[in-house]
Amino acid sequence: MDGGRILVTGATDYVGGRLVPELVARGHRVRVLLRTASPSAEERFAGAERSVGDALDPASLADALKGVDTVCYLIHSLVLRNARTEATALRAATGFREAAVRAGVKRLIYLGRQEDRDSSTSDRPSVLKALRSAAVPVTALWTAPIIGSGSALYEALKGLVRHSPVILVPRWSRHRCRPVAIRDVVQSLVSLIEHPVLSGGDPAIGGLDVLTQAELLQMLAGVLGRRRLLLPSPIQSPAFCAYWASWFTSVPAPILRTLFAAAAGGETVESSRELEQLLPAPPQGCKEALVRAMSREEQDRVATHWSDAYPPAHELAMKLDELPAPPRFRASDSRTTPKRAPALFASVCRIGGREGWCNTNWMWRMRGAIDRLFLGVGTARGRRCERTLQLHDAVDFWRVERLEKDARLLLRAEMKLPGKAWLEFRIEPEPAGGGNRLSVIAWFAPHGWAGWLYWWFFVPFHWLIFNDLVRGIEKRA
Repeated sequence: MDGGRILVTGATDYVGGRLVPELVARGHRVRVLLRTASPSAEERFAGAERSVGDALDPASLADALKGVDTVCYLIHSLVLRNARTEATALRAATGFREAAVRAGVKRLIYLGRQEDRDSSTSDRPSVLKALRSAAVPVTALWTAPIIGSGSALYEALKGLVRHSPVILVPRWSRHRCRPVAIRDVVQSLVSLIEHPVLSGGDPAIGGLDVLTQAELLQMLAGVLGRRRLLLPSPIQSPAFCAYWASWFTSVPAPILRTLFAAAAGGETVESSRELEQLLPAPPQGCKEALVRAMSREEQDRVATHWSDAYPPAHELAMKLDELPAPPRFRASDSRTTPKRAPALFASVCRIGGREGWCNTNWMWRMRGAIDRLFLGVGTARGRRCERTLQLHDAVDFWRVERLEKDARLLLRAEMKLPGKAWLEFRIEPEPAGGGNRLSVIAWFAPHGWAGWLYWWFFVPFHWLIFNDLVRGIEKRA
């Protein structure tokens, strides 16, 4: 199958990360746009071309757009909006439009949310308007709330049902919606690429079932075998509801606030018959989508996760190896073990998430709770998969920055703190065949006097935490 070369932007995010392998599997010529070169990109996007560029720098897009017929524009985030991201999204769309016109792109496919379709103040129509102000035809696919393993909505609902016996539901939870499975969103994008009959249109995709958000909660509770009491919330503010719910879910308050504000904005029940007829199978029902998401989790086969795109632009953060000099503060612990490097590395790659941080879990959870108090990600974010890691994966409030098989794992802190921090694990052979040395090293670059106070406050805990961590990893290997 050859409909011309396809460029997928936002390929490392939740939807884009699932679209690329589907297009490759169907025989399309695919190129992905990456903001930074990554050693893991070759493995993650096997079968696809890779190009580095930034929509905020139109000149950098020339190579990525060369010879491209169709662009899937997935740069913007479907799960986070504020004044800063709105302005950035509009700048990116404007720059990308100009570069696409120069490159002779034949059409663009844009993904937005149904609740933004008629809103004149949302960043989505602003982005769409910017894209459509050129001669290139733009097809806008409007999606209902997405359910799938690793999606923000699914993780939020699952956390509430599992951890809160009583759930406060505001009045706007009676708004009807048509939750759509991530599989159907991906298939809709593929169909729009392969069947240009809807080119330039505004199709919408929704799931099989129309139900209220409160009914969706009760459905998930039934699937999980939990009995939950839903009570009217005395406060209707999406911001308050998001902050309250963030204590029971892996999704932080800023993303929940976006999801809840969208739910409070009105009903999302559209689905285009013309598009549904192009799909290889009818859209899934809500219960089927929930069960499928749970099955993927149980198999530890979650392909992408909402945290892949949060915090925004995390892949552009300063790297430890890029610093002109080592951070001011360093703490470490190590031990020599006769165990082999592959076993030790596999054990290192299982830290965080459900398995936790050995015997000092309570300390990590307390630090995560403090982070949540200040609207950070906290430790509840967990992991995409419990047994394996790849570059840029989230591990609680850390992000994988470097991954060297059987030798090194470097995590970058994403919690709120007065400075920049890294946690490094090293496995190095001892001389004369004396086994391996397993080390854990904390690096910290303080920001001002608050950073200095922060470091010295935690110094007494370092030996206890790191010694326990090293012993626990070695024992589990």
